[in-house]
Amino acid sequence: MKLRRDPFQAIADPTRRAILVLLASQAMTAGAIADNFAAARPTISKHIQILSECELIESNQQGREISYQIKIDKMKEIDKWLEQFRKIWESRFSQLDNVLLAIQKGKK
Repeated sequence: MKLRRDPFQAIADPTRRAILVLLASQAMTAGAIADNFAAARPTISKHIQILSECELIESNQQGREISYQIKIDKMKEIDKWLEQFRKIWESRFSQLDNVLLAIQKGKK
C-alpha cells in the first residue's frame, strides 16, 4: 500500500524546503543534492522520495543517471493556497505601518 502524502506535510520539513530551493534553479541528481547537506545520503534520498510522492518534484532518467526537478504546477497550487494569507498579512502590516507613523508623529 502506497502512502498518500500531503504537500504541506512535505514542505513542513526545513531540509525538504532547502531541496526545493536547490531544484528551483536547476535539475540535479540525488548525489548533487546530497552534496549540499551534512546529512547522510540515505536521509536525503528519503527526503527526495517524500517530495516525489507529494508530486512536488519529478525524476527524469537519462541512461543510468536520474535527475530531479521541481514541478512548477504543484508549487503554484501551494502558492495559490498561501495567497489568502498573504493578503491578510499585507493588510496587517499596512495597519502596523499606520500605527508606527502615528507614534512617530506624536513624538515630534
